[in-house]
Amino acid sequence: MRPSLIALLVLGGVRLGVAQDANHPAASLAAPTIVRAQWLIDGTSDKARHGMEVVIRGNRIVEVRAANSQPVPASAQLIDLGAATLLPGLIDTHTHIFLQGEDPAAGGYDVQLLKSPASYRVARAVVSARRALEQGFTSIRDLETEGAGYGDVGIKQAINEGIIPGPRMWVATVSISSTGGYPLEGYAPEITVPKGSQLIDGPIEARKAAREQLDKGADWIKVYMTHRSWVDAQGALVSQPTLTVEELKAVVDEAHGWGRKVACHAYNGIGLQRALDGGCDSIEHGLEITDAQIAQMLRQGTWYVPTLQVYYGDWDPADSDAGKRDRKRVAVHGVSFAKALHAGVKMAFGTDVGGFKWSEPIAEEFAREVEFGMTPMQAIQSATSRAAELLGKRGEIGVVAPGAYADLIAVARDPVADVNALKKVDFVMKDGAVFKNSNGN
Repeated sequence: MRPSLIALLVLGGVRLGVAQDANHPAASLAAPTIVRAQWLIDGTSDKARHGMEVVIRGNRIVEVRAANSQPVPASAQLIDLGAATLLPGLIDTHTHIFLQGEDPAAGGYDVQLLKSPASYRVARAVVSARRALEQGFTSIRDLETEGAGYGDVGIKQAINEGIIPGPRMWVATVSISSTGGYPLEGYAPEITVPKGSQLIDGPIEARKAAREQLDKGADWIKVYMTHRSWVDAQGALVSQPTLTVEELKAVVDEAHGWGRKVACHAYNGIGLQRALDGGCDSIEHGLEITDAQIAQMLRQGTWYVPTLQVYYGDWDPADSDAGKRDRKRVAVHGVSFAKALHAGVKMAFGTDVGGFKWSEPIAEEFAREVEFGMTPMQAIQSATSRAAELLGKRGEIGVVAPGAYADLIAVARDPVADVNALKKVDFVMKDGAVFKNSNGN
């Protein structure tokens, strides 16, 4: 083959590589985007850095440097955010895009499964995904569809293909619980109603359910290890256990064999202990965790996703059984969070949004984390580098560093001085593309 033809083919391949894959080495030929701000929180450092700029080519960060330390190429796009604070895109590791925080007086959870067409729920989920991105959450772990089947797999695909805007998604599809372990409930026993989870009994059914969900696109398996809860005669919070240790072990073994992980909804007591003994990878909620269970989490490397804020809304009257339960949940939850934090349990940010309306600030959770003992920077890291570690994406998301995806946000006020600054995100970039820029720069 003639040298000139070889050169032509090589150059053609380079051009094709740039067009199809921003991570290709030839992406270095692309014109850079430079994002500049007065302050930078990179997701791992203990302090913000002053006067920094981030150089992006394609969808990756290639350099983080002092602002104006090098000339800006004529071909570069400069985005100067002025006095803003730049951060990695935030990560919420416990969401439900198919839930909408429904008004109990209007039928609540049941209406979604009984009266809402699948197409209607998908339409609302599309809006939820967009709202997550608008609020600066460029990645989410969506922990089950609540009766909407494998709809999350399709939403994730549509986002990845650029059909709709939304965050990077890790999905858990249908979830798993046991007979008597999930709504819908309270209907005439001779009527078969839909359930919000796949119900199993025995290790064989448990393993089969995990295989089905993994085969149909689950990135994580979500398991309910507790169901309803109440306050007993002694004033203690009690939660109904669901799966046995043997059932959970079958799920965990299958998921781990596929290279996937298992998130366990567990409030306290027997169910939470079974979750740990069965080898779950993350405890979701963990309202009341004993010292012995914290020690076990440390030994096993179990993650804790506490979701504090969601329990502060929609309380029933104080003199009702449900009202006593609501208040007891909050009373024990903050204590467990503080103990786990002090002990060094691995924690990631999660909100359970969908349990409350997507129109409410997802970032409300940061203030609760700080209230119960985190520093503002620890809280930020719980939603950036620590959350990325839970997802197995350390260094790729949740950080502003060379090699990471170009997922960036900016806020006008200093979030280290007041984490509530994260409730108003002015700038969002995902995968190197600007989604939102209130400053217009």
